[in-house]
Amino acid sequence: MYNRKILKISNLVMRKSILIWVLAVFIVMAYSCGNSSVKSTANNYRKEKVIRQKEDGSLSLSLDKADFYSDVVDRNCNTAEWSVVLSKSGRYDVWLSSATKDTNDLKYKNPVLISLQDQALWIERRPSCDKIIHNSGDVSFPYFRADSFLGTLYIQDTGKFNIQIISEQILPKDYKSDKKSGADLAKLLSLSFKPSKR
Repeated sequence: MYNRKILKISNLVMRKSILIWVLAVFIVMAYSCGNSSVKSTANNYRKEKVIRQKEDGSLSLSLDKADFYSDVVDRNCNTAEWSVVLSKSGRYDVWLSSATKDTNDLKYKNPVLISLQDQALWIERRPSCDKIIHNSGDVSFPYFRADSFLGTLYIQDTGKFNIQIISEQILPKDYKSDKKSGADLAKLLSLSFKPSKR
């Protein structure tokens, strides 16, 4: 009789442990399946945010399509970043477009810094009014679009890169100021890379 009780207890313990193991495997499988769908959704989102180089080799990076950080109190480290795919290597002219009221001076206090994949390929320059575009679809009155030539980069590698720009003129779309400052006179719109012609 004593042996039967021990046998029943050991069978009960074994059944419970098997049930616990089966439950643990089920939970792990359910979690991993659910987690993979989250990953694939995140990957699809990243694919949508990737900007590809055009057939002519140019690359246009609008601030509207960037991931960015902007602080309206301390604007010196405002940053925009794009994920891009470059299919053609070569030398590129880098242009910055700004919305401006003053066509003589863009009022950038500091140089803008442009970096490619956090590497040594970078440009640091204060934008100037090299081209004024009247009646541009990018801006509305009383603003004009000013294009600034920032320099030339030689990009040897192709593939997926992150391009980053740091400037105090990277501002939220709905930014309004009561003071008449540089931000009221100019705002960064886009960055573009155009194949350099010799």
